[in-house]
Amino acid sequence: MQSPFIVELNEQNFRQVLEGSMQTPVLIHFWAPMSEESAQVIPELQMLAQQYNGAFTLALLNCEQEQMIASQFGVQALPTIALFINGQAVDGMGGPQSLTAIQQMLIKHLPSQDELNLKQAIELIQSGQHSQALPLLEGLTDELKQKGDVKLALTDCYLETQNFDQAKKVLEHIPLEYQDNYYKGLVAKLELHAQAANSPEIQSLEEALAQDPSDLKLSNELALQYHQVNRDEEALELLWNIVRGDLNALDGEIRKSFMDILSALGQGNPVAGKYRRQLYSILY
Repeated sequence: MQSPFIVELNEQNFRQVLEGSMQTPVLIHFWAPMSEESAQVIPELQMLAQQYNGAFTLALLNCEQEQMIASQFGVQALPTIALFINGQAVDGMGGPQSLTAIQQMLIKHLPSQDELNLKQAIELIQSGQHSQALPLLEGLTDELKQKGDVKLALTDCYLETQNFDQAKKVLEHIPLEYQDNYYKGLVAKLELHAQAANSPEIQSLEEALAQDPSDLKLSNELALQYHQVNRDEEALELLWNIVRGDLNALDGEIRKSFMDILSALGQGNPVAGKYRRQLYSILY
């Protein structure tokens, strides 16, 4: 199986592979064609290495071909599995083992899937791929999402994907020890958006509506202006307060604006989901 996470050990590369365990753990599988049990488990180990997606390197050592290396490790039985981290053997098992037993050994020493997802998300953010990083971060456990560095990463993604309401909510709960230059930069981005989102035109419409709250055309226009500057929750709330009392308000124009904003936000948006459910509750 061709993979960057799987290597065949030999005299030329085994020192380099072991040195690689300083950065990425290396699982060495000692096997030989004469040992059927040691050969049979190789496809399962290869699939495991693929599933872990680079969390460890699988190194296969054919003890018949590489007897000198095998003797250096003092292998007594086949199959034998040894896990190397920072150049040292930290765990291992001799004799036939179930895949579950091997996985349990790896779990003790390797990062969890959530930790791997977090690492991948941070790398995506650093390369400017915020929309790809966001679902990885949102899928983390609640415990991880309470950590300051995860909150900062989430805020960054929300800002870059123009989900400013969510960004503001998360940014308000950043622990003091995480309020560094990264945090200050995110605050500055949010403030710039807030300034742009409170244009003189919007302020004028808000003042006019405050004078005449029953003016449906003004409400509709203000909601659409809110939507233009990503103040979608305010836009939907303004329209919802009208639609729930009269689905055909302003000859159906209010409902159309409401539906248009829901459609623009898409299925995965939590704010849109909330108002979509409320709409369904009065339609059906």
